[in-house]
Amino acid sequence: MNSLAVNSISALAGSIIAMAFGGWDPLLCFFLFTIVVDYVTGLLASIKEGSGLKSDVGFWGLTRKALMLVVIVLAHQMDVLLMGGTDVLKTGAIYFYLANELISITENYGRLGLPMPDKLRRMIAVLKNKDSDKEKDPPKR
Repeated sequence: MNSLAVNSISALAGSIIAMAFGGWDPLLCFFLFTIVVDYVTGLLASIKEGSGLKSDVGFWGLTRKALMLVVIVLAHQMDVLLMGGTDVLKTGAIYFYLANELISITENYGRLGLPMPDKLRRMIAVLKNKDSDKEKDPPKR
């Protein structure tokens, strides 16, 4: 492939990403970094625990992460349409998913056996229990 084709494809991809996400800001970079760290630490924790790597679990994990990015793109597009070009909804969506990714990274560090303050372990256990309770109890109508 010649350099003109590579440059053209790169420029097109960059333009599409910039339009979809409304530019490339430090918050988005940090969020993408946490997605990668979460995925890698999850893989390492699964290997360490001996549960092995399962393609269906990995597929759904990547699908979940891709859908987070889709929600951020939709939030940006809603900002453009409803808010006159501000980034209120996009930033809120990124912070919401960023918090989930950081909790997941912390859980993975615990699964890897890395030192972690007991208070942090208890907070994560409480969050896991609340999430489990929601799955057990169907919503009341």
